[in-house]
Amino acid sequence: MNGNGLIGELVGGNGVLLAVAAFVILSIFLGVRIVPQSEKHVVERFGRLRSVLGPGINFIVPFLDRVAHKISVLERQLPNATQDAITADNVLVKVETSVFYRITEPEKTVYRIRDVDAAIATTVAGIVRSEIGKMELDQVQSNRSDLIAKVREQVAAMVDDWGIEVTRAEVLDVNLDEATRAAMLQQLNAERARRAQVTEAEGKKRAVELNADAELYAAEQEAKARRVLADAEAYATGVIAEAIKQNGLEAAQYQVALKQVEALTAVGQGSGKQTVIVPAQALDAFGDAFRMLKGRG
Repeated sequence: MNGNGLIGELVGGNGVLLAVAAFVILSIFLGVRIVPQSEKHVVERFGRLRSVLGPGINFIVPFLDRVAHKISVLERQLPNATQDAITADNVLVKVETSVFYRITEPEKTVYRIRDVDAAIATTVAGIVRSEIGKMELDQVQSNRSDLIAKVREQVAAMVDDWGIEVTRAEVLDVNLDEATRAAMLQQLNAERARRAQVTEAEGKKRAVELNADAELYAAEQEAKARRVLADAEAYATGVIAEAIKQNGLEAAQYQVALKQVEALTAVGQGSGKQTVIVPAQALDAFGDAFRMLKGRG
């Protein structure tokens, strides 16, 4: 064997080795898959679902298996959407919604739904219209938390077959058309005026009640004063009666004489010059009164 043949054999042998080495390297390259933490990979074999690769190092059969889909499992937010809805009392409202979701089962998402975002947006719009159609406008405004809870629950149930988890579903705003807004503003102003009138009427009523209470209190105090005066007079009468009982007629005559003297004194203190005509019987009575007073003194 000459030198050229030997060289040919060496070159041929090295070529095979290089081909084998290249094949092994390519097989390792194709068979080893490193999946990021934020992704899941869907593997197909001859067009059929083979497996789903999770984060980390994974192995597949080279040349038979291939990674057909790389799906992010990060939470996503749909663009805010606005849809029209009609309440139970026939008021047209515009509802703005926002939805957050993430893919939990990529094999379902890949093979069961084509456009995930559009499908979720359509589902949310239908649920919002259905729920608002069961409520009146006042309930929509005041029970927004209940509306959000119902929307979230129904959306989560409907997208479960798509391998999706709805993490948040919010009703951001409920807007009214201009005509309805103007009517509600007019109604609000009327309600405020009514409340002001009610407040004023209640104030007047309270003032009348307080005035009546004051008059009643004054009457009660006057009645108490009269009762005290009556009690005093009764007490005085009792004292006089007791004195008459103990001293006989002399005590009674003394009281009568005292009153007569007081009356004569009052007549004499009149202003100007006057003439007082006193009957003889009265003069005798006054004389007796003075003698009794003198005797008492």
